[in-house]
Amino acid sequence: MNFGETIERRGTNSAKWDRMEQLYGVSPEDGLAMWVADMDFRVAEPIQRVLREMAEHGVFGYTAGEEAYKDAIRWWMAERHGWQVPREAIFTTTGLVNGVGMCLDAYTDPGDKIVLFTPVYHAFAKVIKGAGRQVVECEMRNDTNRYELDLEAWDAQLSGDEKMLILCSPHNPGGRVWTQEELSAIAAFCQRHDLLLVSDEIHHDLVFSGHRHIPMSLAAPEIGERLIMLTAASKTFNLAGLHTGNVIIEDEALRDRFARRMTALFLGPNSVGQAMTAAAYSPEGAAWVDALVAYLDGNRTLFDDALKGIPGLRSMPLESTYLAWVDFSGTGMDRAEFTRRVEQDARIAVNHGTTFGTGGEMFLRFNLGTQRARVEEAARRLASAFSDLQ
Repeated sequence: MNFGETIERRGTNSAKWDRMEQLYGVSPEDGLAMWVADMDFRVAEPIQRVLREMAEHGVFGYTAGEEAYKDAIRWWMAERHGWQVPREAIFTTTGLVNGVGMCLDAYTDPGDKIVLFTPVYHAFAKVIKGAGRQVVECEMRNDTNRYELDLEAWDAQLSGDEKMLILCSPHNPGGRVWTQEELSAIAAFCQRHDLLLVSDEIHHDLVFSGHRHIPMSLAAPEIGERLIMLTAASKTFNLAGLHTGNVIIEDEALRDRFARRMTALFLGPNSVGQAMTAAAYSPEGAAWVDALVAYLDGNRTLFDDALKGIPGLRSMPLESTYLAWVDFSGTGMDRAEFTRRVEQDARIAVNHGTTFGTGGEMFLRFNLGTQRARVEEAARRLASAFSDLQ
């Protein structure tokens, strides 16, 4: 588990490294790719071992069933999160963004209003709009450099025409791990407004010391008849390219509706995604994740400490994820200027805060899921790019 080993990803058809010049004007020759949310680490050995075995076997025909794969998911959720998942509740989609799209397709109609607590993962709004639904942005409070729910204001804001809330738990890009009290309040909000709740919990394994992720299914069992859970091994184990995610639906009526849409579209998992997910969700995989979180915690600490030395820059304290959310409003610069300094002067490709919706305008998101030497280099470049403020 040598997370410090530099792995060359340029020229490997990596979106993160090979598209950053096209999207951000940052050359891969001397730039740092700190945008899209995948990590620069090799996957855990049990995953590599299974892939080698499959390659050596050399036959990739139809698989006989999903029992072992689903049992691995059920073991992981019980072992790591205390959540007992029925086997029949698990559906596999082509990643979790596809899972969101499938939920929109199964439970809403064109023109329906879908609620997001913004700023939030940018693909949600993209898929909602692509499906012909309407985005309703409920902006979170950020009074103390920490996102808070503003449910009373949102109660007044909603019109009664909204059909669904898509929740990010833990939160991306703010890194919040919602508490039991907050999750209960969100559940009550959905009940008051008759909303289906889609809880995207893809970052649930990447939680730092002092915080505990609670699956919404456990936090608010009283809303089971309106709850759809989304999970995946992709962020935890750096398997995003496999496009394998799980939609977990414990309510039978909701499950039947989803199953009909899956059947109509003839969707199902691929054998490689199944095998690698099953290998990841194992005791050996769990040990790898524990080591990963410790390494990411070191990156987080280093990056936050470095930003404290740059006047006007402030990183939101991360409770989860490897995605630093940095506020540039204290620089006094407009968005174009601080973005130019990061991309052109520091030569770092990052996600623009505007893509995350209302409230993200003065932020940039930095991916810390990389070798510590690169995080150190990014900190040096940022200090240089904003040296006139020091």
